[in-house]
Amino acid sequence: MDERCTSLTQNANHQLLDRELAADDPWRLDGNPFEQKRHTQMLQLALAQGSITNALEVGCAAGAFTEKLAPYCQGLTVIDVVAQAIARARQRIKEPSRINWIVSDVQQFSTNELFDLIVVAEVLYYLGDIAEMRAAVKNLVRVLAPGGHLIFGSARDANCRRWGHAAGAEPVIAMLNETLIEVERLECRGESVNEDCLLVRFRNPISAS
Repeated sequence: MDERCTSLTQNANHQLLDRELAADDPWRLDGNPFEQKRHTQMLQLALAQGSITNALEVGCAAGAFTEKLAPYCQGLTVIDVVAQAIARARQRIKEPSRINWIVSDVQQFSTNELFDLIVVAEVLYYLGDIAEMRAAVKNLVRVLAPGGHLIFGSARDANCRRWGHAAGAEPVIAMLNETLIEVERLECRGESVNEDCLLVRFRNPISAS
């Protein structure tokens, strides 16, 4: 895909996210039992490593999962490409002082910090193509602390492609397995054919020593 097509795809995806965020409960993250189950499983995976010193959440939507994760983190950085998402999440969180809010694309996000936990769920399929997903994965692995954990979640590949996205869970899991170690995998399914995702916890095999 050439640069112009990639830019058009990104713009279209950003416009889609803006429209979806205009709803009272975008993606039914609060009202849908499937989404509640998914968030419960994500939190279970996030807490499996023990105490969380410095976490990164990629893509906060309206802050439904941010609100669940934040109390367990000494420090939390939240990035989202859509400024409206950051604004809505900030309004929702009761104790925002420990959270660093940043409007940024996951591929362009730059920091000297390392995170012992990274959570990226239902985000990467909004990127334009496989190359962009690989670039995003490389950037996230770069800021994952030695021995740190990364929680990845996504609808399955077949559903994502049916929705018009470049790829879903399985190709990204394969990319992550190139440099990280898969520790645990959960399947989350609901009543609808669209409610079918994979949640995976990875560990950075590089030792802190």
